[in-house]
Amino acid sequence: MTLAPPAPAPARTKAPAARPRRRGRAAPYLFVLPALLLFAAFKLYPIGWSFVMSLHRTVAGVDTYVGADNYTRMLDDPLMWTALRNTGVILAVQVPLMLALATALAVALNSTLLRGRSLFRLGFFLPMVTGLVAYGIVFSVLLNKDYGLVNWLLGQLGIDPVPWLTDGLWARISLGLALTWHYTGYNAVLLLARLQTIPHELYDAASVDGAGAFAAFRHVTLPGLRPALLLTTVLSTIGTLQLFDEPYVLTGGGPDNATLTIGVYLYRNAFTYFDFGYASALAYALTVLIGLLGLLQFRLLGEKP
Repeated sequence: MTLAPPAPAPARTKAPAARPRRRGRAAPYLFVLPALLLFAAFKLYPIGWSFVMSLHRTVAGVDTYVGADNYTRMLDDPLMWTALRNTGVILAVQVPLMLALATALAVALNSTLLRGRSLFRLGFFLPMVTGLVAYGIVFSVLLNKDYGLVNWLLGQLGIDPVPWLTDGLWARISLGLALTWHYTGYNAVLLLARLQTIPHELYDAASVDGAGAFAAFRHVTLPGLRPALLLTTVLSTIGTLQLFDEPYVLTGGGPDNATLTIGVYLYRNAFTYFDFGYASALAYALTVLIGLLGLLQFRLLGEKP
């Protein structure tokens, strides 16, 4: 008896090729690749090279490796400590006053009793879109001792001219006024955005419990503004520690280094003295200082577990 030949095995279906799927997964990375390349070329590379520069010093046109000498040099540099002290004064005095004014302004702009609130909000925010150099020049003209508009108005009231930009104390006050004018509206808008998210029922409950306006502000408004206050505090701290345009345009860091900030001193070392190694070390020390202060502020003002 002859056996029938075995039936042919069913043809196996080929698995779909993985190439199209891999191409689909790679597509997003291809789209972001130009941005990554630009970031690496204009951000990562300068940051890394500046650290290398901070370990060198240019002597007679030759870069010499000095290790951490540029960092230890800061400890014995009186001008660096002067710049740090001036920056610290601005941070400790001007920033709290500005944020307090911004908080009051945000509450006022959120009030239903104020008519034309949109117009007022726009007016207070407009200084923020003014160029830093432009408004610095405007303030330098307004506060000029001899022909400034401010001293002319004071003269009409019988008040002697004030040396706004030529006296150390008045120069610091002038710088604080300029910074407050420029940044208060911006911080007020950030606080206002958070203020509008606070449920009105909380104020109704506080009113039922007999809380007055001040008690409602203390127990409802301030706790509700806490995330926005943390944000504005951190941003203002970073901006103050990096402060350059206003003191450079208004006073050039003078008189007698009264308004010399870390940013201005860093610029002097880099582009006046061409000591790029020391300037790079100052930049990295400033970065560490900003990080430590930011961490401290998050610990103090952040949400408690």
